[in-house]
Amino acid sequence: MAPRADAASEPAALEVARADDGGVVLRLAGTWRLGSDLPAAAVVEGALDERPAPRLAFDASGVRGWDTGLVAFLFGVLAACEARALPVDRAGLPDGVRRLLDLVQEAANPPARPAARPAILERLGRAALSARDRARDLTAFVGETTLGLGRFGVGRARFRREDLWLLLQQSGADALPIVALVNFLVGIILAFVGITQLRRFGAEHYVADIVGIAVVRDMAALITGVVLAGRSGAAFAAQLATMKVTQEVDALQTLGISPIDFLVVPRLVALTLMLPFLTLFADLMGVLGGAAVGTTMMNQAFASYMRQTASSVTGGDIVGGLVKGATYGWLVALTGTLRGMEAERSSERVGEAATRAVVSGIVAIIAACGIYQYVFFLFGW
Repeated sequence: MAPRADAASEPAALEVARADDGGVVLRLAGTWRLGSDLPAAAVVEGALDERPAPRLAFDASGVRGWDTGLVAFLFGVLAACEARALPVDRAGLPDGVRRLLDLVQEAANPPARPAARPAILERLGRAALSARDRARDLTAFVGETTLGLGRFGVGRARFRREDLWLLLQQSGADALPIVALVNFLVGIILAFVGITQLRRFGAEHYVADIVGIAVVRDMAALITGVVLAGRSGAAFAAQLATMKVTQEVDALQTLGISPIDFLVVPRLVALTLMLPFLTLFADLMGVLGGAAVGTTMMNQAFASYMRQTASSVTGGDIVGGLVKGATYGWLVALTGTLRGMEAERSSERVGEAATRAVVSGIVAIIAACGIYQYVFFLFGW
């Protein structure tokens, strides 16, 4: 008696049968592998054209082995059925074959092109609605923050005193090195510009007056505010956005603690209080930067340069700079905490919140500086 052939070496076989309801049943058997003699999908197409059927089903219980050869055959059969709008029942196929067919069909049928760009009126409408929502959210946040500051003023705000002292240190003492460096360089730049222009008229000895007034009135507060926007404003936004991702803000609300009182108000208070002190320090560093240029390029004595600066700078200039510094600190803290609290719950949004906080803070500082300049000009200050 001849030995029985291995089941894995049985050739591929295809039988096109009819069910009781007239549907076509494809019975597959044997081994369906590339490189072997596989039936063609045209056989099935001929049977469908010869006698239309209401549906097509598979019976793969006799398949002993398969690879992409079977998938290619079935893909051709499915394409023929799709062309004829013929329903297909894949329940009789192995699970792996069904998954591969799904992948092949997804690759063969890419997603449709995106819809045409909306008309300009629709885009304007959507932009207007988005701006309205942002304005509403900003107004609500500022209102809640104002109420929180009121509770802080009367001692009813719930927050940790240790957090406030830590924020004061981080926003004040820890920022001294970068504030000193940047404002010293700004003083040097202003002195160089002043000497270059005043030398044309033989009035370069007035460089101390120009640097002193420019630094004390505007540049010290402005540059310090911009530095703190990139340092503290971004840090505030990233901290609060991370707390939203980790659901710490939700935990505070569950415990009946206002996130505005616990998270926002201490940061507003810390940065608003520290910016005037940092502005005073920036005034000194900016004047010293101008003095470094004046004493080296004009051979002016350091004491004489400082006396000339003191005679040109008034108390009103110093007070105006401090008021601007406090305003810039409040704006930086407000924009930083706003961006952090409105961030969505994903790690990607944490970096986006920090970026938006820096941009919003700098824009708010520049706008406030322009408003202050206009108001001071009207009052002759």
